[in-house]
Amino acid sequence: MRTLEVANAHFVTDRLLVGGDLDVFDAELAGRQLAELVEAGVTHVVDCRFELDDLETWAQVPGVSYRRFPVDDAGQRIPPSWFEEGVGHVLEAMRSEDSVVLTHCHMGVNRGPSLGFAVLLALGWDPVEAIDAIRSVRDVANVYYAEDALEWHHQRTRASGEQRRSDLGRLRQWREEHPLDVQHVIATIRRETAT
Repeated sequence: MRTLEVANAHFVTDRLLVGGDLDVFDAELAGRQLAELVEAGVTHVVDCRFELDDLETWAQVPGVSYRRFPVDDAGQRIPPSWFEEGVGHVLEAMRSEDSVVLTHCHMGVNRGPSLGFAVLLALGWDPVEAIDAIRSVRDVANVYYAEDALEWHHQRTRASGEQRRSDLGRLRQWREEHPLDVQHVIATIRRETAT
């Protein structure tokens, strides 16, 4: 899988990246991050942040579509409509074989990776394989809203009760086997971006 040097994003597949935003403290670094994403072939940016946006920045980049699906990251339940709209947009973008989509939030811990997880579900991925693929390339990805994404996916696919219980149980087991100290992750990211 391709890797990026300065951009705060990771390829989960050759056409889907998840991550965080452009640097908000260092304009020169943000410019290098943006250039690297464009050079990597990103054609669509899906911003999940409620608190910020990069509309003006991405509007200046020819060939890249920027769209927001803002949601707060406060540990609340994410409604199915948010996944339906966001995933629908990403899947529409992916109809073009040349498209490469980035789903991102501020730190790339929860919202952006959760939308990426939902996209993988819609593409037919197994839930455990999807979350494992995200965490294997982005070790800070907690994907906190994966359970909400899974509920959305089960509703849209009319999954049986047995399938729902099995998938949720397997996802919970994966989380137990792959714990992540989110408070430590967030504190570390804050320290690193403040310097």
